Amino acid sequence: MSGWDGSTTITAGAHSSIGMKGLLLFGNPEQKAKYLPKLATGEMIAAFCLTEAGAGSDAASIKTKAVRDGNDWILTGEKLWITNGGIADFFTVFAATDASEGGKMTAFIVTKDLNGVSAGPHEDKMGIRASSTTTVRLDNTRVPAANVLGEVGKGFKVAMSILNAGRTGLGGGSVGAMKKLISLSTKQAKLRKQFDRPIAEFGLIKQKIGQMTIDCYASESVVNMVSGLIDGGYKDYAVEAAVSKVFATECLWRSVDESLQIAGGNGFMREFPYERIMRDCRINRIFEGANEILHLFIALTAMNDASGLLKDVGKMLGNPGAVFADPIKGFGIFAEYSKRWVSAQTGYGADKMTKVHPTLLTEQRVVETHTRYLAQLTDKLLHRHGKNIVEKQFATKRMALIIIDLYVLSCVLSRVTQSIEKNGLDGAAGEIEIAKTFGFQVDERIRLNAQRMDSNEDEPLKSIADATLEKEKFSWDNI
Repeated sequence: MSGWDGSTTITAGAHSSIGMKGLLLFGNPEQKAKYLPKLATGEMIAAFCLTEAGAGSDAASIKTKAVRDGNDWILTGEKLWITNGGIADFFTVFAATDASEGGKMTAFIVTKDLNGVSAGPHEDKMGIRASSTTTVRLDNTRVPAANVLGEVGKGFKVAMSILNAGRTGLGGGSVGAMKKLISLSTKQAKLRKQFDRPIAEFGLIKQKIGQMTIDCYASESVVNMVSGLIDGGYKDYAVEAAVSKVFATECLWRSVDESLQIAGGNGFMREFPYERIMRDCRINRIFEGANEILHLFIALTAMNDASGLLKDVGKMLGNPGAVFADPIKGFGIFAEYSKRWVSAQTGYGADKMTKVHPTLLTEQRVVETHTRYLAQLTDKLLHRHGKNIVEKQFATKRMALIIIDLYVLSCVLSRVTQSIEKNGLDGAAGEIEIAKTFGFQVDERIRLNAQRMDSNEDEPLKSIADATLEKEKFSWDNI
């Protein structure tokens, strides 16, 4: 769908990927029997209502209230930038509930026919202009207790689970749009002539089209992998879904910029599709988790797993008596940490990729080598910053970029290996070339990001930003 129209894709995606996803994931049998048939046929359109004027990435700060009244709940508040808001009949709404109810936020099923539910005017947007985006207001709306989605007070878990699922849809949509752009750009490059030659023959145009192709292949590989994990029954795929969303949406943004550049002046004209695709796809890097937030989420989740082990080691070191009181546990913690440290430093005992085709050995070693180096970087950052790592956003973004590159390259190697096994080396020659080129690029990027952990311009850059923020203007105007 996204290869043809972004607005249509977002309308369908907001309905199925997030609007009704909470019902699929957390709905009880009665709720599913009541609503799913009409949602499946499109008789009812769904919307996801979380964002508010003061609550974007900080979802826990929502102000919409839900107060218990007998067997019902009274919801009051306003949601902002709700996709499908003006056409939806079924809303997954998140509201703050009293701490005595077991938590700070609860998810509710709210239908349009309930009193006090209204949508604001159509938002005048930069892109995806044909999709319905409105405010949704709840004015003392009485919602039956049977409409609580999941458990009372557990709404944050519901929201995050829905968004995790939705991010896979954004990755898939980005792939479809990239395929459309590649088709447009190749035709344009072959038809457009300069200096008596098609511009497709010039090296810098080939560079653009080649990179667009690599980005599309890599994005589709990671989207397919995450979808396969979900279909295979995996429950904890939050980081993988975030990787697919961040990587694919960034690739799409680069692709549309290069595609418009290949089109030259035509790309800037509204009679051609490039400027609309550019406007439509820009939102992908913002909604369902801004990419900046997801970079931090990816890195901090990985470091949190590592810090849990370091925390246990620290407890043992701070209380040697504990080792003797529980020698089995104490030995186990030290042994696990020592094993990981030795593996990270030397490669001895490290996990190896055993199923990659031998033709891709160099790229396999890129993954294995940098995975060990990633473990070293993690330990180094945790020892240096401890819990303050949360505030070191430059470093955590570099960590995230390394993790993203390693995961996506692993997905590419998996896909190309499968293609070789199915089609033979000759049949998979083009894909092998993509894997090798992408592997080279990943290796270069990871080395640079790792180097910049210690040698960078972070502090002066922040100082310049602070000075500019204080004056709220550019301070060196020479006119």
